[in-house]
Amino acid sequence: MAATKGKILYKVYRALSYGLSPFLYLHLRWRVLRGLEHPLRWPERLGRPSHARPPGPLLWFHAVSLGESLATIPIIKQCILRRPDLNILMTTTTYSAFQVVRNCLPTGVIYQFAPLDTAAAIDTFIAHWKPKVIILMESELWPNLILGASQHGITMALLNARMSATSFKHWSIPVFIPLISLMLSKFSLILPLSNLQAIRFQLLQAPPPIISFAGDLKFAVEDIGMSVAEIKKVEDLRAQLAQRQVWMASSIHRGEEEVILEVHKMLLEAHPSLVTIIVPRHPLHGKEIALEMQKEGQNVALRSQGENITSGTNVYVVDTLGELRYLYGITSIAVVGGSFLPGLAGHNISEAAAAGCAVLTGPYIAHFSSMVAKMQQFNPMSVLQLIQVHGKLDLAEALRNLLGDDKVLEAHRLAAKHAQQALACGIIVGTWNSLDSNVLRSAFGVDDIHKCSDCWPHMKIASLVIFAHVRMPELSIQQLR
Repeated sequence: MAATKGKILYKVYRALSYGLSPFLYLHLRWRVLRGLEHPLRWPERLGRPSHARPPGPLLWFHAVSLGESLATIPIIKQCILRRPDLNILMTTTTYSAFQVVRNCLPTGVIYQFAPLDTAAAIDTFIAHWKPKVIILMESELWPNLILGASQHGITMALLNARMSATSFKHWSIPVFIPLISLMLSKFSLILPLSNLQAIRFQLLQAPPPIISFAGDLKFAVEDIGMSVAEIKKVEDLRAQLAQRQVWMASSIHRGEEEVILEVHKMLLEAHPSLVTIIVPRHPLHGKEIALEMQKEGQNVALRSQGENITSGTNVYVVDTLGELRYLYGITSIAVVGGSFLPGLAGHNISEAAAAGCAVLTGPYIAHFSSMVAKMQQFNPMSVLQLIQVHGKLDLAEALRNLLGDDKVLEAHRLAAKHAQQALACGIIVGTWNSLDSNVLRSAFGVDDIHKCSDCWPHMKIASLVIFAHVRMPELSIQQLR
């Protein structure tokens, strides 16, 4: 009965997507004019390919934005290593992801923009690429994509699966449960981020046998490589900051710059040579921040303009894409934004931790609450989460403590780095093995190269050791071994 209701709801959704297609097309063109879509490749969003399909079986990876895309790359590399017989297609939704990811993908991986979830776009896309398996990242639950792929006999998996409280609330409305239940039943594997996420998927009637655990792929930070010119730019910046105290506010959303700049002014009283690096979520926002500060007569340097940090510069605004991971390496303190205003949900803190930064974040971290909790469970000093930000005083006080005591700062830096390293151990191999045994073998079969997974038992033991250490932090890794 529920399945029948789900199919009826899907037919309604599919019909609506047909009817709304002309309006979605106009919206897409409007986004192109605003610079939010690729000026030449935007037709890919309608399912129209810009690349020929190579012969042979094809595996399609899809992620929305930059963070999810970078988390996907280690799994793609595992696939290339273990299954070189497969063609790999990678899609993302956002233009900002495209600008970075296209230069990070391994050779031979085909890149396209993801189609809109309209019946026509999905049908056109699938008809051309004919994937045998689709790997979706995090929360990409679109009816036309999932149920359309299922009708073509395509196997699907959902990695780093999560569902926000808001999405869960919406899907839990009784009229929608048959549809989401039908969609989740089409997956062969769901790897949720946490127990809470697993419970949410089960409450929405995902079949329990398809739910497994492998860890958060965003812990598995990987060097994506830099050109000689890019390395030089970062090293030049490091040299300019060599004699200065530095802290960074990263992934800043609109409105959060007010918090950061107010705290910056407070800190200057005790640390007049301090440099605050601001990395907005979107480059255009960075230009706006710099312009506003210049109007106030402040000495601010803008990275996209190649402006150097002089003795009078106290604020450096990074309005570029794809450099954040390397910029973490030139600062000892990282305040990760997207977490200081209601309605925001946090950003990935593991990149800053991997670089050896003391990590701070605000109270609004819904999407990354599990990551923060795991790191704090491993070592409470690994992440400083400011539960409340009263007049910016809490953040300013936390930063004063770090800037004023080198030993305290070093302790927090080491705690963050060690927690990230421990929690990242075995995630890539564990995810690959779950994906392989539950999805790829049945869809593609087993080839000779695929069989060489003898290292997995050793990785599994390592993962169990780390798990035990998280549960019993009073015991050292050596004792648990």
